Amino acid sequence: MFANEYINIIISSSAVYFFIIIAIRISGRKELAQLSVIDLVFILLISNAVQNAMVGQNTSLTGGLVAAGTLFVINSILKQLMYRFSKLNNLIQGQEIMLIYNGVLNEKNLKRASMSISEIQEAVREHGVSDIKDVDLAVLEVDGNISILSDNYKDKSVKRRRKYKHVEHTSA
Repeated sequence: MFANEYINIIISSSAVYFFIIIAIRISGRKELAQLSVIDLVFILLISNAVQNAMVGQNTSLTGGLVAAGTLFVINSILKQLMYRFSKLNNLIQGQEIMLIYNGVLNEKNLKRASMSISEIQEAVREHGVSDIKDVDLAVLEVDGNISILSDNYKDKSVKRRRKYKHVEHTSA
């Protein structure tokens, strides 16, 4: 019965891990790049809510370590599988979505990304470009960040969690 309890923790932890991945995937990737206070509180409460589902009545150090170890092992295995199988990677992470090409907004992809025109306009301005028509390429990346290329692809900026990185490319 002692070993059975830890097998239950392993199974429960695995189920919670995959449930959270699916829930995050369904909720949309643009939310990942910009964690607000309510997003952080949500994550903390979710982790607290699922704790008992993973360890049940076993609140021992060993039970917690078994649950944490299970999550580390599953995470490592899943990352290796995603690296080896691009279809699995696309299923879990999705693919980047082109939002603007040569100054033209792709409204179909904007809808697919669940973004409003005002949100993409804000992202464009945050990258130092005044208007959508001046953007050569804007892409919603799989991690939720928006990459913007402008001025014939010479300048690239990537929005990361409300801090901006500007990389200037020079030709050799």
